[in-house]
Amino acid sequence: MNFFKKGLVLLLLPLFAFTAAHKFYLSVTNVGYSEKDDALQITTRIFIDDLEAVLLERYDFKANLATDKESPLAKEYIQKYFDAKFALQINGTASDFDFLGSRYEDDLIICYIEVPKVNLPECRSIEIRNDILTDMFDDQQNVVHIKIKDKKKSFVLIRENNKGMLNL
Repeated sequence: MNFFKKGLVLLLLPLFAFTAAHKFYLSVTNVGYSEKDDALQITTRIFIDDLEAVLLERYDFKANLATDKESPLAKEYIQKYFDAKFALQINGTASDFDFLGSRYEDDLIICYIEVPKVNLPECRSIEIRNDILTDMFDDQQNVVHIKIKDKKKSFVLIRENNKGMLNL
């Protein structure tokens, strides 16, 4: 019987190791300029389950994203969250943005944002503040890629360092 217990422990031990696996928390944001629309165009990719968790925690709102039961208020709550956690400054002045909508791709939600009527020739700097999910997950990382006027810059934003700037 002692041999059986030792064998059972040896078989189950590797299974317990996987239950403590660490999940990586990440969003990716791309910022570009559309000459045709005279606007900054922004896409943000976020894991659906992470966004649902923060909407439930912050607003007590069960979104059921990417399901047949998705709430008709989902876009409104996602926009409300972005308004609180995402900001842009152009030349040191806060810029309003429009939350255009979102779509799903595998386990991601891709959110579309636009800053209309950007006078690019007068643009000297663009600063991004991205606090998406940092209020929910301590190890959240928000990767931001900006490509404007043939200049590129990428940065990783975290709770303690939530802003990045591209000087043009």
